[in-house]
Amino acid sequence: MIRKCLFPAAGYGTRFLPATKATPKEMLPVLTKPLIQYGVEEAIEAGIDTMAIVTGRGKRAIEDHFDISYELEHQIKGTNKEHYLRDIRKVIENCTFSYTRQTQMKGLGHAILTGQTLIGNEPFAVILADDLCDNEKDGVLKQMVDLYEKYQCCIVAIEEVPKEHTNKYGVISGREIEEGIFMIDNMVEKPEPEDAPSNLAIIGRYILTPDIFDIIKETNPGKGGEIQITDALLTQAKKGMVLGFKFKGVRFDCGSIDGFVEATNHFYNKTK
Repeated sequence: MIRKCLFPAAGYGTRFLPATKATPKEMLPVLTKPLIQYGVEEAIEAGIDTMAIVTGRGKRAIEDHFDISYELEHQIKGTNKEHYLRDIRKVIENCTFSYTRQTQMKGLGHAILTGQTLIGNEPFAVILADDLCDNEKDGVLKQMVDLYEKYQCCIVAIEEVPKEHTNKYGVISGREIEEGIFMIDNMVEKPEPEDAPSNLAIIGRYILTPDIFDIIKETNPGKGGEIQITDALLTQAKKGMVLGFKFKGVRFDCGSIDGFVEATNHFYNKTK
């Protein structure tokens, strides 16, 4: 039932300057694959075949990556290097990619609203590529799609974080209705530790229903003067039901140097 996945990919990646001056942060490689390819492969595993990418200025490399390079293909065809392109060929052959640009950086909520033209009137997933997730069995998005089939409502992926780090995340509180599944009653964007309703933080995986677009349009700028998806989801939670889901697996914050190094080591060790 979830056919499309939205990738907000218009941010500047300032924490990785100067590497991201001319290279999109989503194209930074963990081993031999860029971050956004890991996200697309996670979406494919969840049964999704349509990728909607919200880009910005200087992000052409993303479009080029998910396209055929005839020159490169010709150069390595029939050589012992041809297998290096096997994974990306499979992605290109099994997906449809569409793009639109976010011309102003007004927050994640605004980025998701910008993608409405690509999504239309249907439920959809959202992956933030710099949150790199891994699990030995089902990927995080696959777990969430399975949960959506049961509850048919918006779902956010959550994990426990140290209390002193709550000011880096949207944080939820709620009633646990099944093991690891919370009916959300409050969401706060980047609260200071003393103001946080819990230590359950939202990470970069969402399943959203299409009514979220109209809610975002009515949502005023919040923390940092940006339109926050957390604020829109809280409005939705008060009207109906939004779930927080403690996923199985590990997550690396590849928007930070420490998390990027941890992810690189994790995936390198998996190859051994």
